[in-house]
Amino acid sequence: MKLHTLRPAKGSVKTSKRIGRGTGSGRGGTSTKGHKGAKSRSGYSSKIGFEGGQMPLQRRLPKFGFKPLNKIEFKPINLDELLELIEKTGASVIDTALMNQNGLIGKNDKVKVLARGEVKSIKAEIIAHAFSASASEAITNAGGKVTLIG
Repeated sequence: MKLHTLRPAKGSVKTSKRIGRGTGSGRGGTSTKGHKGAKSRSGYSSKIGFEGGQMPLQRRLPKFGFKPLNKIEFKPINLDELLELIEKTGASVIDTALMNQNGLIGKNDKVKVLARGEVKSIKAEIIAHAFSASASEAITNAGGKVTLIG
């Protein structure tokens, strides 16, 4: 095999359509664009969503939804998770930094403590952005302290 005998595989290379090269080529005249209309002109591009004068889909469908700009999203943490954290670390103060170090929350998450799980005694101060009423009651009844972050 020599370099000058190399050929591409059969069927792998197609010859391009040579349009607009006279009527004898079979692709002359209108150059495969049909007769008249905007689509046959140079520089044509349709508007996105234009349906030829029919009412476009984005205008036929109703508007929906609303996203409040000042909504605060809390990461829920339950009492049973906090009890596990207290057992694991033995800390007397549970704050967002400790929760972050142990993978319960992300760095910038706001925390709301919820009341899932039974609490017999908590000898710790729990610092969070929000507490459910039942969670704060359960913590204070079990001997713990609840502190809100502003």
